[in-house]
Amino acid sequence: MTIYQQTRAVIEELGCKVNLKPGSIIVVGCSTSEVLGSKIGTNSNPDTAKEIFDALHEYVKENGYYLAVQCCEHLNRAIIVERAAVPFAEPVNVVPQPKAGGSLATQAYAGFTDPVAVEEIKADAGIDIGLTLIGMHMKKVAVPVRLENNRIGEALIVAARTRPKFIGGTRAVYDEHLL
Repeated sequence: MTIYQQTRAVIEELGCKVNLKPGSIIVVGCSTSEVLGSKIGTNSNPDTAKEIFDALHEYVKENGYYLAVQCCEHLNRAIIVERAAVPFAEPVNVVPQPKAGGSLATQAYAGFTDPVAVEEIKADAGIDIGLTLIGMHMKKVAVPVRLENNRIGEALIVAARTRPKFIGGTRAVYDEHLL
């Protein structure tokens, strides 16, 4: 399978396993270096990023979700997202590049209709391609999602969804639809 096909399989499987509603935000961190079998941060590849972005972006548009792409540590893991997804967020001024932000964030900035960079986001679900540590951009409480499609290229995939916190004590009753 191609990188595009592998990515599409991952996002579709996540979509089937997670109860997302229109307007939900899916955060993605990605090391194209890891996808290509190199150590993270050593082989950033715009062509690989384009295949991954195209698969993710097409899927979220088809389903009424938003894609949020995490930049690399050189931009403090800032997020590139469509402005409409974060109408009250305070934008920061940065344009990601393959070696300062990462190839996928660079592709997202070029491919979104109205991109904005923000320092943080609270996403409803996430895909971590190559162990890039997306947890800081997930809502509390993050719950692992086991995927059969757990690789894109050579990169390991870790996925998660979120659920509302449980509050209360022994007398509390919880909405099963929110679990």
